[in-house]
Amino acid sequence: MAAALSTKVSTLMRYSSPQNVTRMLSQAAPAPIDLQHSNPFAKKVVEAIPMAKYGGRHTVTMLPGGGIGPEMMNYVREVFRYAGVPVDFEVVQIDQKSESDEDLEYAITSIRRNGVGIKGNIETGSARPGVLSRNVGLRNELDLFVNVLHAKSHPGLKTRHRDIDVFIVRQNTEGEYAMLEHESVPGVVESMKVITEENSERVARYAFEFARRNGRKKVTTVHKANIMKLSDGLFLEVSRQLAKEYPEIQHGDMIIDNTCMQLVSNPHQFDVINTTNLYGSIVSNVICGLIGGAGLFSGRNYGDHYAVFEPGTRNTGTAIAGKNIANPIAMLQASVDMLQHLGHNVHAKMIDDAINKTINEDRIHTPDLGGQSTSIDVVQNIIKYLQQSAKKTNW
Repeated sequence: MAAALSTKVSTLMRYSSPQNVTRMLSQAAPAPIDLQHSNPFAKKVVEAIPMAKYGGRHTVTMLPGGGIGPEMMNYVREVFRYAGVPVDFEVVQIDQKSESDEDLEYAITSIRRNGVGIKGNIETGSARPGVLSRNVGLRNELDLFVNVLHAKSHPGLKTRHRDIDVFIVRQNTEGEYAMLEHESVPGVVESMKVITEENSERVARYAFEFARRNGRKKVTTVHKANIMKLSDGLFLEVSRQLAKEYPEIQHGDMIIDNTCMQLVSNPHQFDVINTTNLYGSIVSNVICGLIGGAGLFSGRNYGDHYAVFEPGTRNTGTAIAGKNIANPIAMLQASVDMLQHLGHNVHAKMIDDAINKTINEDRIHTPDLGGQSTSIDVVQNIIKYLQQSAKKTNW
């Protein structure tokens, strides 16, 4: 039994990126985007942005994923075609039912080659022990140590809370997502939660640097250190010590239970949230649910060398796949983030403006937002604005 357990842990560690534990902090840099002038890591960051190839065009790895992912990616490609975006996609299909890791390894190789990826969520059945999560494996193997989600209210949507503008900075490779669990004896399962000082500092530094560069006034560290005194206690203590380097930014902390309640009752008190992996998932879903749901917001995964963009709440939407009712905005917004990262700011703004006009002025809303429009209705309205922009600029 001990030998079997050792083999299983070895397999799980394959995509838990042991380098996350051993890499020295001095070798780490914040994520590729946004870090330019005031950041001491700026030179390394600029070098991490993929250079355009083949006449100014970029090649990006596209992972359609499961559920609504493939149809959402089709919309991205159609919008890029009308916007004249100089990006080509290398499409890699990952079989979520496969027992082999070959497809995941090919996807990782592709992103390493291209530097950037855009993906839909890849479902891993919860009742299939021993099968690695493709999503977690991808993030860990590429060392995408931070996830950033911008939860900002849309004025054209009627929600319980308005004028919310919060960034969630989430540790992306550790915590309960370490995928280290086993059954000690029948009926008793142990799951290991991994928190390291190095990665706690990387994500906290990213949060404080982000706040400084973007004029944010407050960082709140979310934790459960009152119970998990060693693991979450380490994460909290690292954040408190690092906060001393940023005296102009207010730093506070809050237990995850209370954070959820405060988000529902008074979300405007938050500015930038710095948190662990699992709590970041919970907080992201809560705040997105308050201001429009899973179909609106994008997520950005950054490492020292690679970046992957996806819907912020990472839903597969399997139940509505193929019904022409899924909201395409989250995936399109992820594509805007990707274009900004690649430096295609004109195209990014063009698509972003078309998205905002569709949601807030024309109020073309899919059923998840209380409307009756189809996915295609939303995309066609966005394309209408792109065509108008093309005429104005004589493209």
